[in-house]
Amino acid sequence: MPVWDDLVGQERVQAQLAAAARDADAFVTAAAEGAPPPAASKMTHAWLFTGPPGSGRATAARAFAAALQCVSPDRALGGEPGCGFCDGCHTTLVGTHADVEVVRTDLLSIGVKETRDLVRRAQLSPAVGRWQVIVLEDADRLTEGAGNVLLKAVEEPAPRTVWLLCAPSLEDVLPTIRSRCRHLTLGTPSVEAVADLLVRRDGVEPEAAYAASRATQGHIDRARRLATDGSARARRASVLKLPLRVDDVGACLKAAQELVDAAAEDAKQVAEEVDAKETEDLRAALGAGAGAGSRMPRGTAGVMKELEDRQKRRRTRTQRDTLDLALTDLTGFYRDVLAIQLGSRVAIANEEVRHDLDRVARACGPERTLRRIEAIIACRDALDRNVAPLLAVEAMTMALRAG
Repeated sequence: MPVWDDLVGQERVQAQLAAAARDADAFVTAAAEGAPPPAASKMTHAWLFTGPPGSGRATAARAFAAALQCVSPDRALGGEPGCGFCDGCHTTLVGTHADVEVVRTDLLSIGVKETRDLVRRAQLSPAVGRWQVIVLEDADRLTEGAGNVLLKAVEEPAPRTVWLLCAPSLEDVLPTIRSRCRHLTLGTPSVEAVADLLVRRDGVEPEAAYAASRATQGHIDRARRLATDGSARARRASVLKLPLRVDDVGACLKAAQELVDAAAEDAKQVAEEVDAKETEDLRAALGAGAGAGSRMPRGTAGVMKELEDRQKRRRTRTQRDTLDLALTDLTGFYRDVLAIQLGSRVAIANEEVRHDLDRVARACGPERTLRRIEAIIACRDALDRNVAPLLAVEAMTMALRAG
């Protein structure tokens, strides 16, 4: 199947990328034959994919990278780049192509050191493919220093290097970088399109696929997780009960503590799965004996400390991401309440708790619902500013009680 099949509800973006891939293919073919490059081209060396969470920014970037590396013999007969079956497409999509570097971070930011490594790689010629492609899925997490390091590489790229940057919005990327990129905006796909993808690709039952897609309002990754992970559904159900529990101060504080504890438990589970193996692998690479109590070689304490710091930052981000997901679900609950109060024809996302929605809607007016949504947004902003999670969530639950 073509590489574009997983790009849901983005027909305009798909058409632009397909046209650029055709021009890129013509450029490489002309260069190989010693012919002059095409006079006009829709291809460029740097692209910026923006769109709301779940819209498929990274999916679009990876599909484009695969189309750039396509080596299908059908191209010589007029076939489109991006067949999805050839070695270039397949290895790019599964993450093993030698000339495609996909960068995503499980930390809070991408620093100068990691960015310099990327820039050095970007200067290399393709080893086996047609282009050297760097996919930076979290361009919004570049520190200011890292952004300045990246700027030079984007401004003066190597002849066969392509940068594919992904971020939620233009404002999340340095102005100097975004001004040198071709900008593509993705929209939120429809509930029906996401449900169809879950049925077609993940084998989810149609009813469950539609329910998950409706609950997440077209967020592809969250819909897939909700449809396939029972623990994710249980956590979400617990979050949607919170608006009914904030009747007094004690209940507010208890609900906040439980929300933060659940996020911390998620972070702990991820750490238990990954940290021990990372630590043992590094100890073995540094020449330590078997077992956690064995003596480390001299001069390796700094390397171990760096790994511990990285693991700590990863746990912090995992906890924040889990909290942010819960706050997103909570916002969706009050959005539905507001829709009921205003008599809107907008589809209700949380239809499975319709009784609770009606109960909260009858108990207050739209003004209080809007203030509660603002309280959730303020909590998310506080977490972004590194406010202690418990303090931020306690302030939010108290504001939800007050309305």
